[in-house]
Amino acid sequence: MKKLVILCSFSLLLLNSCKEQVKPPLAYGPTPSQKQLSWHEMEFYAFVHFSLNTFTNKEWGYGDESPKLFNPTALDTKQWARIAKEAGMTGIIITAKHHDGFCLWPSDYTERSVKNSPWKNGKGDVVKELAESCREYGLKLGIYLSPWDRNHPEYGKPGYITYFRNQLKELLTNYGDVFEIWFDGANGGDGYYGGANETRKINTLEYYNWDETYKMIYEIAPKTLVWGVGPSEARWIGNEEGRAGKTNWSLLRQKDELAGKVHYTEFMSGHEDGEKWVPGEADVSIRPGWFYHAIEDDKVRPIEDMVDIYYESIGRNANLLLNLPVDKRGLVNENDEARLKELTAIIKTDFKNELLSGCKISADNVRGDDDLYSVNNLVDTNKETYWATDDTVKTASVLFEFEKPTAINRILLQESIKLGQRVKEFNVEARVDGKWQTVANETTIGYKRILRIPRVEATALRVNITNSKASLVISAIKAYNAPTLVYSPVIQRNKKGVVVIKAENNNKIYYTIDGSQPTIQSTLYNIPFKHTNALKIKAIAYNTTENVSSTINTARFGKSKENWKVIFATSGDLKKVDKIIDGDPNTTWMMGDEKNKLPQEIIVDMGAKQKINGFKYFPQQIGGNLNLISNYKFYTSLDNKNWTKQAEGEFSNIKNNPTEQIKTFNILETRYMRFVAVSAIGNGNSVTIGEISVMEK
Repeated sequence: MKKLVILCSFSLLLLNSCKEQVKPPLAYGPTPSQKQLSWHEMEFYAFVHFSLNTFTNKEWGYGDESPKLFNPTALDTKQWARIAKEAGMTGIIITAKHHDGFCLWPSDYTERSVKNSPWKNGKGDVVKELAESCREYGLKLGIYLSPWDRNHPEYGKPGYITYFRNQLKELLTNYGDVFEIWFDGANGGDGYYGGANETRKINTLEYYNWDETYKMIYEIAPKTLVWGVGPSEARWIGNEEGRAGKTNWSLLRQKDELAGKVHYTEFMSGHEDGEKWVPGEADVSIRPGWFYHAIEDDKVRPIEDMVDIYYESIGRNANLLLNLPVDKRGLVNENDEARLKELTAIIKTDFKNELLSGCKISADNVRGDDDLYSVNNLVDTNKETYWATDDTVKTASVLFEFEKPTAINRILLQESIKLGQRVKEFNVEARVDGKWQTVANETTIGYKRILRIPRVEATALRVNITNSKASLVISAIKAYNAPTLVYSPVIQRNKKGVVVIKAENNNKIYYTIDGSQPTIQSTLYNIPFKHTNALKIKAIAYNTTENVSSTINTARFGKSKENWKVIFATSGDLKKVDKIIDGDPNTTWMMGDEKNKLPQEIIVDMGAKQKINGFKYFPQQIGGNLNLISNYKFYTSLDNKNWTKQAEGEFSNIKNNPTEQIKTFNILETRYMRFVAVSAIGNGNSVTIGEISVMEK
């Protein structure tokens, strides 16, 4: 009898060993390289805009600024690295050379660099210091090198390409590993160009001979991923708002893009039929501008905006590149650091407790019923494992059953992208009070997708993949219950000085006007109130149900525009021109057309003399064509007869970042202002104005 048991056991073992092993799924479509896989896993890293522009208060330098202006008083790249590390960032990309041509390292190929600045008596090297700080804090170093150079006399000619490549070699050989090289898409236009002071236009895709440039990069630094212009390995997300499309493929029809057949707006979603893996990187600044401007110290993005950006970039299959504009001291400003800490705390709390790992999990298909591809792989901590279906199965469902009703408002999903991006559509259902309800209908997943859904008390969760290019290879499905985030109130004041404060979901609003921090013991806002003098309001919103308050929103207003009048305009509907001084930036007015070409101007009477030190132009925000002003002139007068020009120039980068434009000058007394729209983005004939204001002293 004992021999029979041994024989049967041996036969069973032999039978199992002879069972055909289930083959892994084959890769489908374009797939990422190992370099790109490592890049995806970085997820969140910092941009640092710091250069001559920091000291000239510009976004784009013209190229004629003196290197002697660069003189940070307390530059500390360790501070940058510490802040980035504490925020959970994985690297820092530095603007080694912006459009004005000034170099943050002592380049052998130009005198326009830190070696001719007073900082460290010309012996400093910002890139070197940052590289060392990154190594100390376990961060990766990235380099931004502007292809456009508004200073170099050879720009637009063959000689500049040699110069450009020589600088690339310096940056890629002297500072250790570089995880990403960043090529800005802004190329060609007006500039100093060694004193020529002219406009030079180039063909971005042909002038630089990108194929040869990329070949050189890969020979010198094979681990470096190239972003931006040319046959890149990662793409711009199509805006400077840090937000990817809800549908976001890591694929791109790059052949079409390089032939000029792809509009940049398509970068938000990529191409389902793209022939190359070119994932999206979402870039955005923590402030309105990319470089530091003291006037923006109280304009750091609201925390709810920062949270939205996180979920609409990393949560939509894109990496997030968040800009920290270093100030004149050479430090990340305290306001920016504080906001970044708030963001970090919220994200950590949102994903603190995973809810599906203790569930009973089942699926209607598992590849060959093999444990290697089990649904349990969805909730483990091993990024290499995944749940897979049979080759012919492109739709399937996974069921997670809880022991008791569980609150859920976040769902995270990941595909095993080394085998390609496959999922085209999916939905999520929750079983609440015994009934199934759909809580999300979505499209792509990719490396990572995070859904924010209304909180539900569910006894079960079901994820249904309803459309896929090929069999499913899902590496993770997880769920969380994030705390409620109360959005800070919106504060507005109209032309007559009436203040209106709004909060979502009927949350209560408390405010102060004496500079103190608002609490639930401060003044309760009930109805609009009038305040025509200069005013600083701080307000919070309070959720009484969960006893949670928002962060503080601060709004500053000068004297009201109650007595302002537009007394002259060269074109446009004069019956509606008051929209530009009504206190509401969402109401817009247009001037200029085919008949009345630019430049066009307006004159505003402020009703009385007042001291000012700058002006603000708020452009149109909504629409396909925003009719943005690119170049301007600004004049002041006490009598509407004798005019003095106070400022002129360009609204740099307004096309990609159409935020409020602020221009400052020395304090003066005036009553009248004259604003001239010299030219428009795209050489259009019409321009729009949302609001014109002055900065009062």
